[in-house]
Amino acid sequence: MDSTRRSPGATRSAAPASTVLPAERPLTLIEHALRYDRAPLVVLLVLVPVFSWMWIVIMARDMYGPMTGASAWMMTARWDLPHLLLLWAMWSVMMTAMMLPSASPLILLYGAAARRSQQGMARQQTYALVAGYLAAWTAFSLAATVLQRALASLLLVSPMMEAGSSRVSATLLIVAGMYQWTPLKHACLRACRSPLAFLMARWRDGWSGAFRMGLAHGAYCVGCCWALMLLLFAGGVMNVVVIAGLTAFVAVEKMTPFGRRGAQVTGAVMMAVGLWMLTR
Repeated sequence: MDSTRRSPGATRSAAPASTVLPAERPLTLIEHALRYDRAPLVVLLVLVPVFSWMWIVIMARDMYGPMTGASAWMMTARWDLPHLLLLWAMWSVMMTAMMLPSASPLILLYGAAARRSQQGMARQQTYALVAGYLAAWTAFSLAATVLQRALASLLLVSPMMEAGSSRVSATLLIVAGMYQWTPLKHACLRACRSPLAFLMARWRDGWSGAFRMGLAHGAYCVGCCWALMLLLFAGGVMNVVVIAGLTAFVAVEKMTPFGRRGAQVTGAVMMAVGLWMLTR
């Protein structure tokens, strides 16, 4: 008999000791969330942003078209309470579309952690976390509504919700660029880019604790991005290209190793463009 023949058992034992079958590898937190919490994550990270973007596109097409459909309410000379509430709703939907995707790492990590600690309430707590996050941006939307009406009354913003002159756009670019260099910007950006550290430091039990965590994280994100949102006035509040560009920029800034230097470089570019617009 050939002495080189090996039994199946011997063949298996000869496999490297470091080999680990895929099924034996422990799930990461994000994989755990995607495996067990698909329904709420599909709603929060797919359906809500998609429907928000659909509403923005419909509004923008009508606004730059006949203005007889979804944006007809904007053609008013009297900004009473119902019209102001509609403007606030417009900003709130826009902030949801722009900011919720960039919060996906926080939502995924929290969903997995909540399921492991309190499985029965994980779904409700995830919704509460997102509600708190969006509450911070809804508050920002109220401030943006007030700012827009103030700028419009000063004739600095047109009825089409665009900067009234290149000087206004240049000033907004310079303000946004300067903020990119501030310590507050970098502190808020650091919190936004470290969702795991944020959850470990601020964990609260229950749905009310989840709401407070979402609100706190949303406040950091507002502190990080509020100046960038001013650029919507520079390029057109309902300009889909500008909205999409800012959404992509915020996602890159918050979800990649962008860092302090990256923020400073983009800030310098904004200031340079703004100064060029003022002097040309």
